[in-house]
Amino acid sequence: MSYRNRTFVSFASEDIHYYRLMKAWRENSRFDFDFHDAHDLNTARDTSSPMTINLRLRERLKNTKQVVMLIGDITRRKAATPGSFIGYEARTIKSLEVPIIFANLNKSRVAESNRIPEILLDLFSVSVSFNPAIIKYALDSFPNEYRQLRRTKHGPHEYSSDHYSYVGL
Repeated sequence: MSYRNRTFVSFASEDIHYYRLMKAWRENSRFDFDFHDAHDLNTARDTSSPMTINLRLRERLKNTKQVVMLIGDITRRKAATPGSFIGYEARTIKSLEVPIIFANLNKSRVAESNRIPEILLDLFSVSVSFNPAIIKYALDSFPNEYRQLRRTKHGPHEYSSDHYSYVGL
C-alpha cells in the first residue's frame, strides 16, 4: 500500500468555490494552513465517463490520509442522489474507513446530523466550522484520534470551545 499523506476534499459541485478558497489559504503566507491535496493525483477530464471519474476518485481516496467534506445546504441531499460523485465519494469513504472531518460552510461549530450525508452518520467523525485555523487543527489531530478510537466511538463529534480557543478562535 502506498503512503497515505494526502487530504481529499469532498464537496458538492455547487460548493467548489469553498474548495478553491481552501487552496487560496494554502497559497497565502498570511495563513498557517497547508494540506497535500489528493485532487492533484490521477486527474480526470470533464469529458471522462462517470465510470472513469469514479475509478479516479477511488484511487485518490485509497491514497488519502483523511477527508475534509465541505457540508453545505445541499450536501446531504446530493450525496443521497444515485449517480452523484459526492454520493460515490461518501460510499467509498465509508468502505475504506478514511478519517473524515466535516467542515460546516455555515460556520457552525457543532455536528449537524441533518446536514451530514446519511451514509456517514454512524462513522466516528469530527465537525468543525469552515475556518482555516480549526480545519488545520483537525487535519493535524483527528487522524490519530480516529485510528485509536474508531472501534469504540461512533457518530459525529465536535470540538469543545477550548479547542477553538486554543487555535485563537
